[in-house]
Amino acid sequence: MKIICVGRNYADHIEELKNERPQEPVLFMKPDTAVLQKQFPFVIPEFSNEVHHEIELVVKINKVGKYIDAKFAHKYYDEVTVGIDFTARDLQDKLKAKGLPWEKAKAFDGSAVIGDFVPKTDFESLDNVNLQLTSNGNIVQNGNTQSMLWKVDELIAEISQYFTLKTGDVIFTGTPKGVAKVSPGDVLEGFLEDKKLFKVQVK
Repeated sequence: MKIICVGRNYADHIEELKNERPQEPVLFMKPDTAVLQKQFPFVIPEFSNEVHHEIELVVKINKVGKYIDAKFAHKYYDEVTVGIDFTARDLQDKLKAKGLPWEKAKAFDGSAVIGDFVPKTDFESLDNVNLQLTSNGNIVQNGNTQSMLWKVDELIAEISQYFTLKTGDVIFTGTPKGVAKVSPGDVLEGFLEDKKLFKVQVK
C-alpha cells in the first residue's frame, strides 16, 4: 500500500499559505508507517512545535492501473473517505526554504489519518461534495470539492503516468483553506457531507 498525496489543489489554500499556483498537480508520498492506526491518538512529534491539520477527500484504488485515461479513471475506485494530512509546518517551511524535499514534515509516523470508507455511490458526484473538520466541536475547515483545481479522475490520470496504482493504494486529494495548529487535548472529527468518518484525539 502506498499513500499518494496532492498538494496545492485548492486555490483558497494556496492563497492562505502564500504559495505559487501550480501548473500541474504537486505530488508527494507517505509510507504505510504514516497511517495512524484506528483508535490510536495522534501524538505531536518532538521535532515540531507547529503541526497543522489538513482535511482531505481520500480515494481508495480498487485495481492495478498504469497510464489511465481520465475518462476511465472512475473505474479504478469504489470507495472514498476523508482523512488528515498532518503537516509539521515549521519543519516544512525550513525544508522549502532550502529547496529540500518535504518528507520529514509530511511523511512521519502517524501523519496520515484515514477515515472509514464509504461507497462513492452514496454521493451524487464527487466533484461536488462537502468535507468538514471540527476541532472540539467547532468547525475549523469547511470546503467543497468543486474548488479543486484538478478533480479526482484527473488526478488519477496524472498520478498513473508516473506511478503504477495498485489495489489498496490511497490518494489524498488536497486540502481546502483553514489549516491550523493542533494542540494536546484537541478532538478532531472529519465529515463527508453528513457522514462522520473519523475521530482523533491529539496528545
